[in-house]
Amino acid sequence: MRLQWTDSITGAVGYLVVHTLRAGLATGGTRMRAGCTLSEVEDLARGMADKTATFDLPVGGAKGGIDFDPKDPRAVDVLERFCEAMRPWLDSHWVTAEDLGVPQHLIDEIFAKLGLGQSYHAAINRADDPAATLARVRSGLNAAVEGGFLLGDVIGGYGVAHACLAAAVWWGRSPAQTTVAIQGVGTMGGAAAYYLHEAGMQVTTVADAAGTLHCADGLDVPALLALRDGYGEIDRSRLPEGIEQLPRTAILSSDVDILVPAAISYAITPDNSFDIRARIIVEAANAATTPEAEAMLAARGVPVVPDFVANAGAVAWAWWLLLGQVDDTPENSFDRLRTVMHSKVAQLLAAWADAGRTPRETGHRWADDPSPVSSPVVIP
Repeated sequence: MRLQWTDSITGAVGYLVVHTLRAGLATGGTRMRAGCTLSEVEDLARGMADKTATFDLPVGGAKGGIDFDPKDPRAVDVLERFCEAMRPWLDSHWVTAEDLGVPQHLIDEIFAKLGLGQSYHAAINRADDPAATLARVRSGLNAAVEGGFLLGDVIGGYGVAHACLAAAVWWGRSPAQTTVAIQGVGTMGGAAAYYLHEAGMQVTTVADAAGTLHCADGLDVPALLALRDGYGEIDRSRLPEGIEQLPRTAILSSDVDILVPAAISYAITPDNSFDIRARIIVEAANAATTPEAEAMLAARGVPVVPDFVANAGAVAWAWWLLLGQVDDTPENSFDRLRTVMHSKVAQLLAAWADAGRTPRETGHRWADDPSPVSSPVVIP
């Protein structure tokens, strides 16, 4: 199902694509960026359906997208009007959350203003005790974790980090012997960089909208993250010494073991795929690699751990939280996600090594055979 909406005030165009409903529910974030298209939102909705099926979640896949600059001072009002227009779906069927250009706290504020409580409203409304479920969700999202972060903000990046660590384990390298470059240091990329740094992996290169930062001996990731603004860009005027500033596109040709595209969709294309020198790509951004580029990389022996596995930690955790399978104790969430992510990435890479099957092909086999959900989801 595809819905298109036009804002009567700014002319912004928004889309909702519901790829799959399971027990009447679909989940997927809402993004805002200038140039967002219907085909992009369709791809993202399909990816969400793959994520939920791969992680055996009792929900289908959907996505929202708005073609508007999130830095425009009118952006919050545009988002609010979009949510109001989509209210019939948000009331009963579509569970949404943050995405590119839309932080979780902002979409939650809009939901509260519309009387919907929180962006997981469609699922919370089905709970046996909606008030208790809402309290559990809010407590989990706002649980404090080491580094001064909130659990809901970092859990997705934590999953990406462990997808990278699982790849290193697979080829028999310790974290200290493994180098990584990360394109994007927003919610997903920044958290991935933080947890990889904490695990001892050498994060030598990161990029944001202003360019690429490089240090062959490894960047001080916590120091750089402390310099970010609200859009995930690092203040160049306060950079520590010893950091080389390179063009933004230099991130893709970084001489590293692992490349993590964690910014825009379609970042890796046939035109730039030959620049990639990494041994493996772990997709933190949705639809980061075009199909043509992925085929070209596979022909060169470079596997891509697909987004619907690598960055699915956020949606998997959100549903574990909704279903009461995790709580506001961060260690419980981290332990579960780490275990699941290492298992899935190991299986993907084993199939790549043993059968020559790309990780995406293996992941799609999982997604094409989801567990059946025919009755309403029971949420405590």
